[in-house]
Amino acid sequence: MKNGEKQIFREIPGSNREEKLIKLTINGRLYRLRFGEDVEPWEMPSYDVYPWDTLAYTLREKLGLTGTKVACNSGACGSCTVLMNGTPILSCSTLTVDCDGKEIITIEGLADPATGELHPLQKAFIENHGVQCGFCVPGMILSAKALLDKNPNPTENDIKEGLSGNLCRCGNYNLILKSIMEAAKIINKKG
Repeated sequence: MKNGEKQIFREIPGSNREEKLIKLTINGRLYRLRFGEDVEPWEMPSYDVYPWDTLAYTLREKLGLTGTKVACNSGACGSCTVLMNGTPILSCSTLTVDCDGKEIITIEGLADPATGELHPLQKAFIENHGVQCGFCVPGMILSAKALLDKNPNPTENDIKEGLSGNLCRCGNYNLILKSIMEAAKIINKKG
């Protein structure tokens, strides 16, 4: 434990275990999740997060943020991509406990919270038909956001490299590329 990174929340009655609290800031909102360490699967006390819970599972099943998709569940396709402290991560292969104290952005967090206006990437995907079945889109958009945050004027090759961990089952890569290029233009006009 580093400098109280996980604070003791309370003792569990009738047990020598301590319940800990994991803090995640997701889409600007602080979540405090009860975490049980050294829990055996058959003991199942009522915790918010177990040691084996992935971030994708916690987002979707515990917090109801179902915009994050899980396709392969092995970190191979990128559909589960979210941003952790601005960096794209595969939430299906990242344990929730490893995200303690971090800032997470999901696809639900890209729209303006005050007005509900979509992010330029979201708008560009709609306007340029960057969406077919839509399953890969949340991960694609979040990977693209991380890319545009670091490189506001990407080349086509920069975008291809930035999305190299994201697969589209429909093969819609040309329209996805076009959508990101259009979003970059919009963002650069605003900025």
